[in-house]
Amino acid sequence: MTAPLRFPAEWEPQSAVLLAWPHEGTDWAPRLARVERTYVALVSAITRFQPALVCVADAALRKHARGVLATAGVDMQRVRFFEVEYDDTWLRDSGPITLREGAGFRLMDFRFTAWGGKFQAGRDDRLVARLRESGLLVAAAYRRVEFALEGGAIETDGAGTLLSTWRCLHERHPDQSRNELAQVLADSLAQSRVLWLEHGYLEGDDTDAHIDTLARFAPDDGIVFQACGDPADSHYHELTAMAGEIAALRTADSRPYRLFPLPWPRPILDEGRRLAASYANFLIVNGAVLMPAYDDPADAEAAAVLARAFPGREIVPVDCRPLIWQNGSLHCVTMQLPEGLLA
Repeated sequence: MTAPLRFPAEWEPQSAVLLAWPHEGTDWAPRLARVERTYVALVSAITRFQPALVCVADAALRKHARGVLATAGVDMQRVRFFEVEYDDTWLRDSGPITLREGAGFRLMDFRFTAWGGKFQAGRDDRLVARLRESGLLVAAAYRRVEFALEGGAIETDGAGTLLSTWRCLHERHPDQSRNELAQVLADSLAQSRVLWLEHGYLEGDDTDAHIDTLARFAPDDGIVFQACGDPADSHYHELTAMAGEIAALRTADSRPYRLFPLPWPRPILDEGRRLAASYANFLIVNGAVLMPAYDDPADAEAAAVLARAFPGREIVPVDCRPLIWQNGSLHCVTMQLPEGLLA
């Protein structure tokens, strides 16, 4: 008998969070000291609640990362390292998408093309296979899928509903119809239905509108989404249209979702370029939600919204201004591993 497959929701129990340490060989090099401080804060926040599995490029980087984390007072009993080559640190998109397969797991290794061939991705595309071979995970089934897909492009409620943006999936697979793409997603990720958003984007985002910068599922049929209340802002019409689409979505049993609109932060510019600051790019861990913070008056309101969407969890702000220089935030640089997967 074939074991049932299920794609767990992010708020289900986790064994660890996977991330990759920035170094001089990555695009972080020009601002490495600043972004490293953010990674220290991020690992410190994660390890308050659960282990962190940190990818490092070599033994020297392992020693360095261990040193700065220990100096910062991080609980090193909750930090494990994995030496592996990588092109960049966006583990949400190059890391494993894990399904539960009966009492075990299945690691889904989709083809990673660096967001449609925008950057080099050869080493990142091998990361899931290397992780499987490392011995750091329990024995799990493995499936390589020659279909371009990033983890940031999909959201699941853990009960068979997937949410994505048509803009992103169509850009990756322009020759496939909506029905064809939905079938691939449903079949490979054990989903019973796929919901599409037609609207929504952020300036400075090079992922072609990943869903994890725009709208996220929450427990008990909730959707948290990035709103824009400033009619003078360039995002206003697109995000308002997206909000209307989300309001029209229905659960599997035909009820409206509970909606949690997030406030809109002030524009953050870098040498005239607007950066993709979104509160929707939060990371859920055991007992907490780690929230991107931007030193903005809206930070407190965003934390209050997340507290309502995830009752009983601590909301922990992490300064993400250094991260959005490279067009991503907390969720983009991490990938959760379900409870029981870490050996």
